[in-house]
Amino acid sequence: MTQTLRDTLVGFIIAGLTLTAFLVMGGGAYGKAPIGIADPGVLVGWALPFSKVLNDIAAVMVIGFLAAAAFLVPSTDDEVQGLSVQAVRLASRWATVWAVVSVVYFFLLLSGDIFGKPLTDVAWADITGFLGFSEGRAILLQALGAAVIAVATRFTLGIRSVAGMLGVSLATLAPIALTGHSASSGSHDLATTSLYLHVLGVTLWVGGLAALGWVAIRGSKRLEPAVARYSTLALWSFVVVGVSGLVNAAVRLRSLADVFGTSYGLLVVAKVVALVALGAFGVRQRRRIVSAGSGFVRLATTELFVMAAAIGLAVALSRTPTPVGDRVLQTPAEELLGGPLPAAPTLLRLLWGWSGNGVGLAIVALGVALYLRGVVAMRRRGDAWPVGRTISWMVGMVVIAWATFGGLGEYSHVLFSAHMASHMMLSMVAPIFLALGAPMTLALRTLPGPRQPGEVSPRAILLSFLQSRFSRVVTHPVVGPVLFVGSLYGLYFTGIFEALMSNHLGHAVMEVHFLAVGLLFYYVLIGIDPSPHALAPVARFGALLVTVPFHAFFAIAVMSSNTVFALDYWRDIDRPYRTDLLADQYLGGGMAWAMGEIPLVLVMVAILFQWFRSDSREAKRFDRAEDRSEDAALEAYNARLRDLAEHGKRRDPNQ
Repeated sequence: MTQTLRDTLVGFIIAGLTLTAFLVMGGGAYGKAPIGIADPGVLVGWALPFSKVLNDIAAVMVIGFLAAAAFLVPSTDDEVQGLSVQAVRLASRWATVWAVVSVVYFFLLLSGDIFGKPLTDVAWADITGFLGFSEGRAILLQALGAAVIAVATRFTLGIRSVAGMLGVSLATLAPIALTGHSASSGSHDLATTSLYLHVLGVTLWVGGLAALGWVAIRGSKRLEPAVARYSTLALWSFVVVGVSGLVNAAVRLRSLADVFGTSYGLLVVAKVVALVALGAFGVRQRRRIVSAGSGFVRLATTELFVMAAAIGLAVALSRTPTPVGDRVLQTPAEELLGGPLPAAPTLLRLLWGWSGNGVGLAIVALGVALYLRGVVAMRRRGDAWPVGRTISWMVGMVVIAWATFGGLGEYSHVLFSAHMASHMMLSMVAPIFLALGAPMTLALRTLPGPRQPGEVSPRAILLSFLQSRFSRVVTHPVVGPVLFVGSLYGLYFTGIFEALMSNHLGHAVMEVHFLAVGLLFYYVLIGIDPSPHALAPVARFGALLVTVPFHAFFAIAVMSSNTVFALDYWRDIDRPYRTDLLADQYLGGGMAWAMGEIPLVLVMVAILFQWFRSDSREAKRFDRAEDRSEDAALEAYNARLRDLAEHGKRRDPNQ
């Protein structure tokens, strides 16, 4: 048995023992059901949490080995080589384990928690019935994603392809995180988003360390630079895990009595202690980066065993009853909104209100942190970064905050007019300031470059993406306006709007879509960041000029419609204020007109100004060139005129 396999087995045993202890302590352990109550049996009762631990460990190993091959271990070519090839192959094998265990977990959960019957009694009708639940579909989606990764990584050799598969692996974690233990409690959006970020941070942190431990055991000379880069990843992961974990726990722990007076609260405290211990390990590890070798192996192995215990603790926590209960949303309106219906809107509530919108919080928090990190990196190496760009970016973040988890965002799920105002802010206002912040330029100037000649660095991966065929297509001058305007008609004048409004994930999809389409549109029009299509101001002005009337027609169509969009959704909410749905929809159309046209006109003026400035710069360049050549072009032109005059006189038949 190799040391890698032995350490993995020891880690699973530690995770299992921790899981067992905390299941018993928290009240989530299997116990025989009373007579008359469905009982899946002791096998299912104990196999269910252990299969979840193995599922999590498999995901961690897949992501860790892919991260090592794509970003951590230095490469010397566009293709993975040597140790990195073996890392990708190990990721493929662990992905197979991930897929198989996900299917096993599906049947165990179906047998144990959903229907409470032994596996031998599960019928086809039970399986199809479980697929009617979002959690059942999520597990099978995860299994499918893991199977795709297992197959694709067997044929993946390019660094960029490995990085793409890492992205697919991180996305495969989303279905269960967005529909699991957090999805049925209050503050739905906040709980699910924070859980997903928590899982992302943990898998990158633990998986990266596990992969580097494997590299150290193999005695690779590339360990030292890999550890140096991993230390940055670990620091970001530590912060994300800590913040997201506290937010997720706060959704269920409403007071200190819940923290120290319940089993769930005590498990949260134990998890915090484990996180602090891991942070201490990380600090010690950063100080010993230069001693990559046996010392690193011992430290990494100890840290991994603590991480394995933390994974077991996390699974136990997910099966422990929460103090607030799992079903706190009682009314149809609360189920749709993910929380209580807000009071009637006032100016103060619209300006200073608060909504637990996890997607908006994640975008703003990560957007501010990453941008400021880039600015600090620029300043530390003595390079200047325009203050105006930083201010512009922060203004865009403030607009996103108000439109998602601020007062406007709170009422965007309750009033069509507020929804439309939020839509306009995300697609028409915030992207202008974000594009003026030049985030791609900042990223290209601060992302890590090659550590050795020929390495495909994160900066090179971003640059190749910006120059890729996909980027050339989506940044074409026609694509942005078509998506920008076409999605308006496709969303609101079909049944898509009601389907998305009736689903928690649908709200997030709309918000991300509005922001992404607006960013793409203004990314091309404003033209500060590098783009495959460098448009002249006249071309950008023309694209904007064509877009304005179509946007105005949409607003007029909304105002003129006698059909209430998403009528069943508004009826289910049954708000006691602004009960005239058509009047509120008319107001929303007016907001779309005003809040949409004003930014477009402002951008149009800015493009005209850029056009004027580009002509002025061109004239100045021409004047400077003429000064250097002592008006050679003008003299040549005059000589040409004299020559034409002389030839013309000689050819005159009257002379």
